[in-house]
Amino acid sequence: MMADDQRWQMRIGEVAQRTGLSLRTIRHYEDVGIAAPSARTKGGFRLYTAADVERLLVVGRMKPLGFTVDEMREVLTLTDRLAEPDDPPSDEEREHLRARLDAYRKAVEARCETLRVRLRRAEELSAALRSHLDPVG
Repeated sequence: MMADDQRWQMRIGEVAQRTGLSLRTIRHYEDVGIAAPSARTKGGFRLYTAADVERLLVVGRMKPLGFTVDEMREVLTLTDRLAEPDDPPSDEEREHLRARLDAYRKAVEARCETLRVRLRRAEELSAALRSHLDPVG
């Protein structure tokens, strides 16, 4: 898996640069089982594919929204299962998976609205403070 595929595999440092995640965070996500490298070199260096990077980007988007590791794991499991080409879910299972994923989508939308409210309040405070700094004229 190494020689021909190395052109599309990255080491952890490059993955950290692409994702904005620290090396420690990437290793932690591997330790808790939500994002693992696709391979390792003979020397033990982690090798990541573009799909691995995409998975880490998803996790990186979930963390600031307050998702727990268990919730992240479930979302990734749901999306992985829905995309499984070799063993696609039955219609009933697909419907269940989609319903669970939609519940997470709704939770994300609610968290986004909460953040919008906080941002508006922060902008209002900034404007109020700025008005006290403007010269009186």
